[in-house]
Amino acid sequence: MNVLLEKLKEVLISVVPIIILVLVLNFTIIPMEPLLVFRFLFGALLIVLGLAIFLFGVDIGISKIGTLVGGALTKSNKLWIVVAAGLVLGFFISIAEPDLHILAGQVDMVTSGVIAKLSIVVVVSIGIAVMLTSGLVRIIYNIPLYKLLTVLYLIILGLSFFTSSEFLAISFDASGATTGALTVPFMLALALGVSSLKKDGKASEKDSFGLVAVTSAGAIIAVMIMSILSKKDEITGSLQESAQVSSSLLAPFINKLPVVAYEIFIALLPIMLMFFLFQKISFKLSSKAYRKVLKGLVYTFIGLVLFLTGVNAGFMEVGSKIGYNVAVLDSKWIIVVIGFILGLVVILAEPAVYVLTHQIEDVTSGYVKRPVVLIALSIGVAFAVSLSMLRILIPGLQLWHFLLPGYVVSILMMYFVPKLFVGMAFDAGGVASGPMTATFILAFAQGAAEAIEGANVMVDGFGVIAMVAMTPIIALQTLGFIFKMKSVKEGLKENEA
Repeated sequence: MNVLLEKLKEVLISVVPIIILVLVLNFTIIPMEPLLVFRFLFGALLIVLGLAIFLFGVDIGISKIGTLVGGALTKSNKLWIVVAAGLVLGFFISIAEPDLHILAGQVDMVTSGVIAKLSIVVVVSIGIAVMLTSGLVRIIYNIPLYKLLTVLYLIILGLSFFTSSEFLAISFDASGATTGALTVPFMLALALGVSSLKKDGKASEKDSFGLVAVTSAGAIIAVMIMSILSKKDEITGSLQESAQVSSSLLAPFINKLPVVAYEIFIALLPIMLMFFLFQKISFKLSSKAYRKVLKGLVYTFIGLVLFLTGVNAGFMEVGSKIGYNVAVLDSKWIIVVIGFILGLVVILAEPAVYVLTHQIEDVTSGYVKRPVVLIALSIGVAFAVSLSMLRILIPGLQLWHFLLPGYVVSILMMYFVPKLFVGMAFDAGGVASGPMTATFILAFAQGAAEAIEGANVMVDGFGVIAMVAMTPIIALQTLGFIFKMKSVKEGLKENEA
């Protein structure tokens, strides 16, 4: 119970800045309907409760299963088992990720079904399955992460020349959306389980990170190939304002709850079945440990349902409204400032960010402190959102103008920063773009793109998740440089002494 209360306190501190920011905007420059504000506040309450319960469940359930499965795969010492398990795990974990369904649903809605939700979900899941397998093989066979990432991003660069601008935004957004609240804890634990059985302590420390990075590249490549094969160019879209806006405070939550509960149940089902199968043939946990993991899965389910119901029914509409209302103000540049502040605070409420920052602190035995990583992530995401707003405001500015130099810098940095930070940084890119970004920030960007003349919701409204997935890579690798310089200085002092 103490652990749960500790999580609740931690989450509350993270979500309060978003609530304060929205309320300040409401009472100053962009007043909203009272009902919308009350729905937002009720959604915030569900988010706080849900996130605390979810994180508690992840600690004792999802993470435990991931670590055990990783260990079992490594012990098998058979490549075909690792490949088969990677393909199956990757496909089913991805196809069940709620964030991916949110993004695919928004693409389907904005394009009026031209790009179907199911096609995005299936294509991305195939890409994730292939790359999760590659990531596991990399850890087992000691292939350096920076070399694999260089190859993958060169492939992405090559494919980008043949990909339409609409699909370019969706492909990078898909990579961020796939690494969400459910997949990241499992993948991090899976990587930890596989790498922990390696005899080289330093190598296993480095290999604990990077699986999320390799996996998310699969989503980008898969959607780009889909674009090239489908030849769907010049897709336009717009936000359809719902004619029937509910006049009830609770109706949107009541309507959303069963849908979200069903999606999360389907999402957790493959992990549960896999746990039962591995328990039978490999884990052989005691009945006490077995019940604890099951309890963790129940907490994960309840927490995610509350969290996503709050986000979808309370936050999304407010995000879109704020983006639209700020963009129609006389001074349009204020949206860049608001975007920066939103980026600073929204990242703190991302579920997977908690899991990653705690794992970084644990794996490095406290050498890399959690608050330092959070500050670097916040600054990175703040720049991502503000630059996305700049792209919406300036007609000639395109997504690739940011992504191309951004990823070139990211790849070059890999060769100079401590290798531990490479995996952390690229994992952080996927982790930062979770459900809060996929809903609140994406809705904010689409609202702004709808309001600004000359902007296209399909091209300019999407792409913000892609930016949020890129800037933390640079931010954390910069942190790696700082740590490297600090350790050199400390070494010099020791030598002088």
